Amino acid sequence: MDDVKWLMAREIPRLRRYALALINDPEQADDLVQDCLERAIRKRHQWRRHGSIRSWLYRILYSVFVNQSARRNRDRRTLTLEQSPALPSAPAAQEHRLACHDIAEAMARLPAEQRAALALTAIEGLAYDEAAGVLGIPIGTLRSRLARARDTLRTLHEPLPQSAVLRRVK
Repeated sequence: MDDVKWLMAREIPRLRRYALALINDPEQADDLVQDCLERAIRKRHQWRRHGSIRSWLYRILYSVFVNQSARRNRDRRTLTLEQSPALPSAPAAQEHRLACHDIAEAMARLPAEQRAALALTAIEGLAYDEAAGVLGIPIGTLRSRLARARDTLRTLHEPLPQSAVLRRVK
């Protein structure tokens, strides 16, 4: 295994976490990570060794996500009640777990652009300039998306306390 593949392999847990934040479905997130890694391995010669491989991989993953989202929107079909997934019947026993679930549910309602920006900065811990580079947008646009995402999250779930995720400033 060459050095680039080894560096990529070290980033898989972070890529999976970011994919889960974008999609909120473990199976689809794993597929997204696999597609990202396939593309990265095919195009590893394009990675500039002076930059962060993590940012490069996040950029590829987000690009694959956007491409697949467009494809899913074209292929979307309506599910019948019988085809819809069953909801869990027993509520979670821990308050913290419920709060995390509520945040994840609220994040899933955000537009993809806002969810991607929030996941990179609040969950993955990227600096604003690095996250803007991953998403291919100016830093001002990133800040605007983050502000709108945080405002939307606050309105979607008012009972949530001002968590560290929503107040994180870089």
